[in-house]
Amino acid sequence: MELLRGAIRTYAWGSRTAIAEFTGRPVPAMHPEAELWLGAHPGDPAWLETDSGEVSLLDELNKDPEGQLGAVAQGRFGDRLPFLVKVLAADEPLSLQAHPSAVQAVEGYEREERLGVPVSSPIRNYRDTSHKPELLVALQPFEALAGFRPVARTVELLRALAVSDLDPFIELLGGEAGNDRPGLDPADAQSDADGLRALFTTWITAPQPDLDVLVPAVLEGAIHYLSSDAGEFSAEAKTVLELGERYPGDAGVLASLLLNRVSLAPGEAIFLQAGNLHTYLHGVGLEVMANSDNVLRGGLTPKHVDVPELLRVLDFAPTTEQALRSATYTDGPEVVYRTAADEFAVSRLSLDGSLLGHEVDAPVRHDGPQILLCAEGAVTVYAKSKTLTLHRGQSAWVPYDDGPIRLSAQQPSALFRATIGL
Repeated sequence: MELLRGAIRTYAWGSRTAIAEFTGRPVPAMHPEAELWLGAHPGDPAWLETDSGEVSLLDELNKDPEGQLGAVAQGRFGDRLPFLVKVLAADEPLSLQAHPSAVQAVEGYEREERLGVPVSSPIRNYRDTSHKPELLVALQPFEALAGFRPVARTVELLRALAVSDLDPFIELLGGEAGNDRPGLDPADAQSDADGLRALFTTWITAPQPDLDVLVPAVLEGAIHYLSSDAGEFSAEAKTVLELGERYPGDAGVLASLLLNRVSLAPGEAIFLQAGNLHTYLHGVGLEVMANSDNVLRGGLTPKHVDVPELLRVLDFAPTTEQALRSATYTDGPEVVYRTAADEFAVSRLSLDGSLLGHEVDAPVRHDGPQILLCAEGAVTVYAKSKTLTLHRGQSAWVPYDDGPIRLSAQQPSALFRATIGL
């Protein structure tokens, strides 16, 4: 077991204060810090703070994959760490994006290899061959757009904005039809997915002169809605105004009207599978995902946008905010987040009340390595090889052959744990 120093990624949408404050470094940071990577992705591996100096976690895995990962993890995922942990800090909205399925990732990677696009190229979509299901747990209040909203509700939203220019597009969704169905049979669900595909494709591929008319009209409708006894769609109207101000004339502003508006309190989480269109708007969260950096963008960004490829991977089946939220179950001091991912399992271990001052066994539910991140207080971790105390913002790598672990704390504390999926 060793302390783990994450790799900081600086993007324009990041925060100059959140990650620096969380990790105990001077505030403000020199550049906006968007992500703290805690893993072994070749693009930016974390570093083990050993007695003989810093060692790349990726190099350590390559030297001793069996001892670091364990035979079960090796058998399932090969000689690589299958998950990546990040602390994400968004002061501004991220790009409108989705991630490919496992099959799509392999196809896309091999296609770009044949075309000779360097992996480091800014126009590269597929930087590895992995899919990227991801869980985001709010560390602070967190706002997001995710998943295509059920059509009936989207029709209600578009009509509430009272923008006549939207009427032809509402018809693409089936007009009033969606309002008359309390539930959807498979045929209705497919019809709604087809309508969402038609409308999203129309907007995302619209000529700029058309966007320069429609986007301002929608923003005007949102202003009028908010100024005249705003109702149930206030959050959606405010979001479209914020996006429109930041990205004038961007088709992603219109696309935001089709997505669920999600607000997470600390500790709440959403799980996003392949093809889920989303953008994170604001907040600080813990992300755990398959070990991938594959992103298909469709707008709300100065980065490379590949609309045809995005359309190829998107899942247009409507979903609800509740369906996106990760359910949890409790086992002693541990709250486990349920996901459909094979590559990772995520939990939060809380030490307070009668547990303070005592050594507590962390439930054994893994056959692989662990990454630990202290989110509150200070936690002492006991492994076979050594004992470490993690303070808020510090993390540790626990190789397979160094577990299981025990924990203790003298003050109310919380520790996130990521390991391979069950």
